[in-house]
Amino acid sequence: MRKFYAKVIAVLVILSLLGTLIAGCGSKNVSDARKKVLKVSMGLGEAEWKVMKEDIFPPFEQKYGVKIEPLQIEAGDLIKKLDAMHKANAMDIDIITQDNMQLAPLVAKGLVEDLSQYRDMIPKEVIPSLVPVGEFDGKLYFMPYRPNVEIAFYNEDKFNEYGLKLPTNWDELLQVAKTFKEKEGIGRVIIKENLGPDSTVQMFDLIRSAGGDPTVLNDEGSIKAFTFLKELQPYLSPDSKKADWNTPVEYLAKDSVYLVENWPYTANVLVEQYGKKNILAYHGWAGPVKESHVLGGEVIGIPTGAPNKEMAIKFMEYLMSKEVQEKLVTKLGWPSMRSDAYGKVADWQKPYFEAINEALKHAEPRPNLVYWADVDKAINGALREIIFEGKDIKTTLDKYHNMIEEAKKAAESK
Repeated sequence: MRKFYAKVIAVLVILSLLGTLIAGCGSKNVSDARKKVLKVSMGLGEAEWKVMKEDIFPPFEQKYGVKIEPLQIEAGDLIKKLDAMHKANAMDIDIITQDNMQLAPLVAKGLVEDLSQYRDMIPKEVIPSLVPVGEFDGKLYFMPYRPNVEIAFYNEDKFNEYGLKLPTNWDELLQVAKTFKEKEGIGRVIIKENLGPDSTVQMFDLIRSAGGDPTVLNDEGSIKAFTFLKELQPYLSPDSKKADWNTPVEYLAKDSVYLVENWPYTANVLVEQYGKKNILAYHGWAGPVKESHVLGGEVIGIPTGAPNKEMAIKFMEYLMSKEVQEKLVTKLGWPSMRSDAYGKVADWQKPYFEAINEALKHAEPRPNLVYWADVDKAINGALREIIFEGKDIKTTLDKYHNMIEEAKKAAESK
């Protein structure tokens, strides 16, 4: 009986070893297969993805024999997704392009690789001010990729029809909005109020142009901004509540909106897909203190523990190349991180880039804060209560100022 049990145990041990060997071979096969796939996370619109899939990805795939798997993940969701993967020790994203205003949490949580050793990959033609955005405590965690700034798109025919000039300050903006509402019975000007990241950008511009600090939120400039928006509100398009970074393209194309600030890619979609040559653009309007635009855009990062890091490094360098940057300029109307990528701009695109370059002169980056989510929540909470619920401006702003201060203290105590 003992010999029988000994034989059984021996067989089980052998089977266990064989299982381990088979599993090991399987893991190797999976690993080899995984190296032929590059999982790329980007937050793009439909037209932008089309260019990526048709013009940007194929040359890289052919050169390196790799298949790019695109992942549509918005900036806020990306932080949560990477954090979950990192905690589970199951990272399955190789490279990301991330909103340059949502970087601090990625660094603070250890979710991205230190890229300092690859600093020499940054082209000498890069706009110098874009590099520090990716630096934290002297280390480089993100590579420059795409600067961005909103410009004001307007329907030239409608402005001419009512004899209106482009607004250059708040008083003129209010008058334009009033005129459209009086003439057509509905608002035709949009201020983004979707209670998300898009309305945060809009409020940053308004508050800063009034001399305020959006991360303080109850200072004089913030009060002025909300007071003006409350006065402007009755004359705005009802689509303001739904307007994000993508929907204004449709509103402009269908002539349901005549003035809205949005990102530059809007121009290419309107002209090339909709043939809307009457939608022009300029840099926008100033507040009582100055003109201010959020310096937006994206940077490149590599998640900690990326399965295909070696290929991700190559793709990172590829995205910064003149070849890719020129395509992004001409096909999407994106501003370039390189000073030498505008040589192939079509004549019809030049006025839009003039507007972009003028807006960039007044562009200011948002602070990279680990408690950014609290700032975002506070701004939109104040927007909802003041504009949609009619609550007192000063009392409401004091409330949300205190919320930001509590978040700041909590972050500093960690």
